[in-house]
Amino acid sequence: MRLRLCLVLVFLILNACATAPQVEQVESEVFVQEPIWIAGVALPHGTGLTIDDFLFIPSQPIDTAPVAPADPHLHDNVWERLTHSFALPGCDEREISRSWSRWYAERPDYMARVFRRAQPWIHYITEQLEARDLPGELALLPIVESAYDPFAYSHGAALGTWQFIASTGRHYGLQQDWWYEGRRDVWASTQAALEYREFLGGKFDGDWLLALAGYNSGENRVARLVAKNRAAGRPADFWNLRLPRETRGYVPKLLGLSCLIKVPERYDFTIPPTPDQAVIAVVDPGAQVDLVLVSQLAEVDIGVLFSLNPGYNRWATSPAGPYHVVLPIENARNFEQKLGSLDVMNLMKWDQVTVEPGDSLSRLARIHHVPVSVIKTTNGLDNDMIRAGQKLRLPRDEQLLIDPLYAAAAAELQRLQSGLIAADRIEIKVRNGESLSVIAQRYGVSVRQLQNWNKISNPDRLRVGQKLVVFKNPAPPRQHTPRSGTVQYTVQNGDSLWSIARKHRIKLNDLMRWNGLAEDSVIRPGQSLKIVF
Repeated sequence: MRLRLCLVLVFLILNACATAPQVEQVESEVFVQEPIWIAGVALPHGTGLTIDDFLFIPSQPIDTAPVAPADPHLHDNVWERLTHSFALPGCDEREISRSWSRWYAERPDYMARVFRRAQPWIHYITEQLEARDLPGELALLPIVESAYDPFAYSHGAALGTWQFIASTGRHYGLQQDWWYEGRRDVWASTQAALEYREFLGGKFDGDWLLALAGYNSGENRVARLVAKNRAAGRPADFWNLRLPRETRGYVPKLLGLSCLIKVPERYDFTIPPTPDQAVIAVVDPGAQVDLVLVSQLAEVDIGVLFSLNPGYNRWATSPAGPYHVVLPIENARNFEQKLGSLDVMNLMKWDQVTVEPGDSLSRLARIHHVPVSVIKTTNGLDNDMIRAGQKLRLPRDEQLLIDPLYAAAAAELQRLQSGLIAADRIEIKVRNGESLSVIAQRYGVSVRQLQNWNKISNPDRLRVGQKLVVFKNPAPPRQHTPRSGTVQYTVQNGDSLWSIARKHRIKLNDLMRWNGLAEDSVIRPGQSLKIVF
């Protein structure tokens, strides 16, 4: 009997250790500071340039006149309002949850950054939760998931504030294409995330701890574990399921955060003042629109526009939609007023042209009434070589060439997008026998880049299982086309020999012959392939 009690005690201790807060997991796994890329060069983190520098933070409450009748439920702070819809059980019933409350409270600088990123969105998210009668604690999930960073990219290929994987995002209506990444669109992904939570809440009969576990580790896995426990006559609540370690920590994190927000004084923590009123609004022009033109019509800084619309990859909204733009309230009014006097055809300043077989720069310049030099400058071309299937951006209006304000804003938007959107971030674990040089070669980066990204001073002190951050193709280098008619193509994530051949309209056998490859050869992201035209 004594031996059995000892074994039970050991099991409980090990289980508690497995789910205890891991300091490095919160910020290093879901929020990794990204470098800014300019002309293919990463600025050092010492410059202080991050997405935080471009977030819209209202300096004072925005006048929303004409005002509606006073709302008796209005609160001084929207975070206080949020706590009134908290519904999850027992945020402080277990030591693991209380330990997470303390963990977050003891990191005021980190939490200040999180609150700052959340500020434009928290009133909107709070209202959406109330409209759907969902627990208010769900507004804290983006802190656990991404630290409210729309560019957060996890090792599991989840992206955005709400950390959707691609397939789930598409299932819930988040478009993902060359123009637009819906998972980074905070406005749209909030709707998708809450719809998904509604589904999970129903699937687990209103047991929100199981619903949250299902979101983290898979709804079907949790459902099977629940059924297994019930069949064995065991409790089937969250705390009694044999869940993965990450999931066992995921729910207590949220519970700990909810305690911190609900009773901050218990942890000597201060919630920043955030007025309980909307500071952003969405405007849908109903057609594709030039984002720099939006900034001019709305009279809003291009950096603010970018921070509120991180889902757009290019200079304009998608030609197939969505078309909406999120703006500070006063700027949204400006934009709506000016939209009324504009023809929808005048919302685009640029056209996208796909190069057809037989096209040349001089032919395109003649057809579109644009100088060759302008086509080369706006598309970053070093010479006159173009290829079929290549996409080029052409200005509709020659006035753009002499409009310094438009040109400056367009350049700034391109800089922001190339820095924070193009840098696909992954996390890897060091495997047995690997060195920094081996990893660098695999991903097509330099050893020095790996050292800078991961703050490694001694490249020889690498341990098996160590997590490293890698930025894949952060700013794809311009592909120089020599006079011989060849280009060097850098393999992208998801490429295959067949897809590369089709993309460049060449024969698969030729591609393999030029590069000494067989049909079953393995190609890796970052690898360089020769293509002959």
